[in-house]
Amino acid sequence: MEPLLATLGYFLIAVAVVLAGLAIFEVLTKKYKDWDEVSAGNQAVAMSISGKIIGICIVLSFAIYHSFTVVDTLIWGGVGVLLQMVAYLLFELLTRKFSVEDKLKENNTAVGIISMGVSIGLAFVIGASIT
Repeated sequence: MEPLLATLGYFLIAVAVVLAGLAIFEVLTKKYKDWDEVSAGNQAVAMSISGKIIGICIVLSFAIYHSFTVVDTLIWGGVGVLLQMVAYLLFELLTRKFSVEDKLKENNTAVGIISMGVSIGLAFVIGASIT
């Protein structure tokens, strides 16, 4: 019974951290509202959000593997969300020829794919650093 309870607990933690992360990312995007864009069929924003969700979950999975307590998992989950935000902001900052946020709002799927790749790729690096 204990493994089942632990699984349920970690599942609830993951849902809470993902929702909190998405809420924080929603505040970071000034030029559009994520879920309004998804509702309107904006695939680029949907891919970007998907990358964030997958990225946060990858970091959480590493945190669960390497943490001894639920508190450790929450701390590393928070660090993962923070570093994912830093990655997104750096992606925006280092892309000189255009604004990532503008291109996502314009439904530029190429930028959406790259945004997803940045989130997922860096999640593995962030997760692997949790030891």
